[in-house]
Amino acid sequence: MTLEILTPDKKIYEGEASSVTVPGTLGLFEILNHHAPIISTLQDGKLTVRGGNAGKEEVFLIKGGVVEVLNNKVIILAEGIQHK
Repeated sequence: MTLEILTPDKKIYEGEASSVTVPGTLGLFEILNHHAPIISTLQDGKLTVRGGNAGKEEVFLIKGGVVEVLNNKVIILAEGIQHK
């Protein structure tokens, strides 16, 4: 699936991913290939991307935001982010 991670300032990540774990407002959840369409708010926490551009796991610390999954594309709009 295609993943984009954006902040108000810039695009942080764009590429392929096999799974993405996000800190939803009601708890962590994982998005896999061909996930059902969803929109969810995010809280501060750890965002994990697996099987990404380098074929490994990447971890980001986000400050809230929103995630949208539609047609095998995941867009994360984070208020702030830090690469761990």
